[in-house]
Amino acid sequence: MFEKLVEFIANLQEEEAIMTAKQLLDGGTDPITILELCKEATDLVGKRFERGEYFIPDLLMSGEILRQISELVKSNLEKDVETTYIGKVVIGTVEGDLHDIGKNIVTFLMEANGFQVFDLGIDVPPQKFIDKIKEVKPDIVGMSALLTVAFEAMKATVDAIKEAGLREQVKIIIGGAPTNEEVAKYVGADAYAKDAQQGVRLAKEWI
Repeated sequence: MFEKLVEFIANLQEEEAIMTAKQLLDGGTDPITILELCKEATDLVGKRFERGEYFIPDLLMSGEILRQISELVKSNLEKDVETTYIGKVVIGTVEGDLHDIGKNIVTFLMEANGFQVFDLGIDVPPQKFIDKIKEVKPDIVGMSALLTVAFEAMKATVDAIKEAGLREQVKIIIGGAPTNEEVAKYVGADAYAKDAQQGVRLAKEWI
């Protein structure tokens, strides 16, 4: 059934995907496993988009399916979340990218590990990151992207944080299927996390 969930999401079969996710959760599947399957499907959607097989409406459709599944998962996860915070994180999917499942996995795991997370959502312009950094004074800023075209937006966001005089106050971590150490260097981030678990480990080391 795991493969079916990935297939339904990647093929934009909304009803089937949501029904399968519900069945898995009702059957006792770990909510994080569901999110990891969603991420696998999202990576497939991203590849299809970059090959020209999917277009912006398809990305929006996949985003809506994932939003609904994320809501289901969140209701299962919230009871496990701690309330004493060890640090603050501002996170968002950068401008021009409409995917949030990877970001949602990181958000849930960060919260479960004691971080207060301020989630800015998808398609977040640099100024929105800056405004939130000024407002909540986070320890860490997380940026997510599924599409390679979003690397420039990541770089622009880091540059804007520097120009605002806030760079020394925060650690910046990036993540998403196409990111790696080289991309982290290029955009000016402190680190890249290959998955949500590594992101949480790095965040804990920095606190």
